Amino acid sequence: MQDVLLVVAFTVVVVLGVCVVLTRDPLRQTLVVGFFGLALVLLLAVLQAPDVAISEVVVSTVAFPVVLLTTIRRVASVRRSKEEES
Repeated sequence: MQDVLLVVAFTVVVVLGVCVVLTRDPLRQTLVVGFFGLALVLLLAVLQAPDVAISEVVVSTVAFPVVLLTTIRRVASVRRSKEEES
């Protein structure tokens, strides 16, 4: 049973990793990165590394997407203000 869980967890991580790379829109990519982080958390739980999984929850599914969304919003507002000046 453990082997099946490992194969499924690794497969989900690989598929979501490829989805992150192939996603071109930054907002959608941020969402996919969040799901990828959640898949990593599940993989780490299956690998019996709960302390690393907890850290991964905080970093990849909460903090990193929030930072990305804030950055995307800030860049968009700077671009708009530059266009208005021109």
